[in-house]
Amino acid sequence: MRLEKVIMQNLESDPEINSYWWEGVWHKRGDLLKLVNNCEETLKRAGFSRGQRLVVMLRNSPLVPALSLAVWKLGGIFCPLNEKFGSSLAGTLELIKPFAIISEHELKGVNWPCFTCDLNAEKLPEISGKTQPPESEEYAVIFSTSGTTGLPKAVPLTHDNLYSNCIATHERVNSMSSQDTFLNVLPNFHSFGYTVTIILPLVLNAKLAIAPSFLPPGVTIRAITEAKIDVMFVVPAIMSFLLMSVEKGKMPPEPLSRIRIICTGGDKLNPNVHKQSLKLLCRDITEGYGLTETSPVICMNQDCVNQKVGSIGQVLNGYHYKLKTREGQDTPENEGVLWVKGASVTPGYLHAPEISAERFDSEGYFNTGDYVRIDSEGFVYILDRVTDIIIVGGFNVYPQEVEKVLAEHPAVRQAVVVGMPHDINGQIPKAYILLEDGADDSNDQKRDIIKFAKERLAHFKTPRAIEFVSEFPLSGSGKILRRVLRDMAAKEKEHQL
Repeated sequence: MRLEKVIMQNLESDPEINSYWWEGVWHKRGDLLKLVNNCEETLKRAGFSRGQRLVVMLRNSPLVPALSLAVWKLGGIFCPLNEKFGSSLAGTLELIKPFAIISEHELKGVNWPCFTCDLNAEKLPEISGKTQPPESEEYAVIFSTSGTTGLPKAVPLTHDNLYSNCIATHERVNSMSSQDTFLNVLPNFHSFGYTVTIILPLVLNAKLAIAPSFLPPGVTIRAITEAKIDVMFVVPAIMSFLLMSVEKGKMPPEPLSRIRIICTGGDKLNPNVHKQSLKLLCRDITEGYGLTETSPVICMNQDCVNQKVGSIGQVLNGYHYKLKTREGQDTPENEGVLWVKGASVTPGYLHAPEISAERFDSEGYFNTGDYVRIDSEGFVYILDRVTDIIIVGGFNVYPQEVEKVLAEHPAVRQAVVVGMPHDINGQIPKAYILLEDGADDSNDQKRDIIKFAKERLAHFKTPRAIEFVSEFPLSGSGKILRRVLRDMAAKEKEHQL
């Protein structure tokens, strides 16, 4: 299913209906159609054609959906990138081989045709490009990531991948409709933000309230308040910040309270956020789960009434799944590494058959890398990323289990647990803790938290070390960077030697 045909038909159905909110003003579907056509004409004049890739480094704006549609109408592939990729940017561009780059800021040291464009532009600047060997016209988007190795890898998603994921997501949360306004604040270079907060509402013929980024948060709060958001998909870090703003009186609770659907994804949800939401907004929030390679949604809770707190929900329609041991063997148990296949799963990594062979088995199942438990009703609980599991003297410790217990301590706002090297046990758990406002950050507090954990956890699961932090390191999409904390713990061990 070609996405541009579905979305263009929606836009053309009634050009006078509001389509998107941007900088305090509602714009009509006809305005977006005009922007799409302007972008298409500019790209066509530059020689952009089928199978070519356009790299876009723009914060959220009307140009992002417009450029996506223009690229697709010409048979090309949209490639959103984070300009903060840094040193890996050159390798990523070499992998994608773009026709040209459209960026909000001037890029230095880039050996590809690059042009700057203001977020408020009504058309692209005149550009030129360099024709590259074409990729499959089935590809709609190519997302890029450095992965765990630090080397760039690219994930192509087809039109069918994205469309099937939008339809399956809507089937799960079928209360979403064309009458709704979705908040678009998650970064478009991340599949969660791109698919669920841009493409999904466009497929549903719903409206967008666009904020360039979450920080500074004033624009997001304004969008939530003025555009009267109905559906909000965010990462836990954003939800925590918004609730904290309500708690401190920087934001009234009513705009958040009136949102009908609030769902988090992209990272695990701190159990305390449920409690905060019920206390401050008198309503709960739900949780979902997915990966770039799966377009991205795999699981979602249907709503607050039918959800199980702590679960990421049930697997969406259209997926087949199975569980395997960490060593890759099939297991009849209800616990193991989750493998999935279905219409939303990428056909494979771009020009990287060796990586594809590592992540797909002979039956076409994709290894999510997440160790999960599935209950008798099909609700999925992530125990941890396989790479995050801590092995203490041969015993598995799942950080999320430990973090959940630590979060119950009255002084703890949020905890992240990682493995710290240990001479005898191999690893021991170390907790990085963000305290509640006004909580004591003394060594006595650390001892009290450890004592609290000892009373509720097996000895080998109890953190042996605690460090208080003022914030956690976050990725561009708002996900906590555990590897940074693991590196910090490893360096601390080195200093002890």
